[in-house]
Amino acid sequence: MAFDKSRKDSRGGRGGKPRKEFKEELLAIDRVTRVTAGWRQLRFRAVMVIGDGKGRVGLGTGKSWEVVDAIAKAISNAKKNLTEVKIEDGTIPYDITVKYKAAKLMIHPASKGTGIIAGGSARKVLAVAGYKDILAKRYGSNNLINNAKAAIKALTSFK
Repeated sequence: MAFDKSRKDSRGGRGGKPRKEFKEELLAIDRVTRVTAGWRQLRFRAVMVIGDGKGRVGLGTGKSWEVVDAIAKAISNAKKNLTEVKIEDGTIPYDITVKYKAAKLMIHPASKGTGIIAGGSARKVLAVAGYKDILAKRYGSNNLINNAKAAIKALTSFK
């Protein structure tokens, strides 16, 4: 009896997982505590950035007693916060500097073949949004949530 590769599995597909609508990037998982009258309550906070690679990107946070539940809440929150960004030939139309709270971010367009040259959370935001060639530099804050929000603010500010 020969093995038939053309046969579909019981879920109706050709093996593997179904394609996801969005690319998901985990920015951070943190343990957070709240001190109450009896004890310290330990929970987990997840920060996720999602994007479809075609100009839509969202940032979300979620908190729960379990890491998996916190990630699921963060993805759900990010889907509610989706915004459109402008992509021209895999880069941005012109350079921009933006400030969000203490985070400063400078983004420049790049020529083809450069890739994504950025650090920290800005790199992940640019990657899931669908940019191929772009330069970014952050100044000021090390806070990853504020840096990610600064990146999204910069990308949505194009006319």
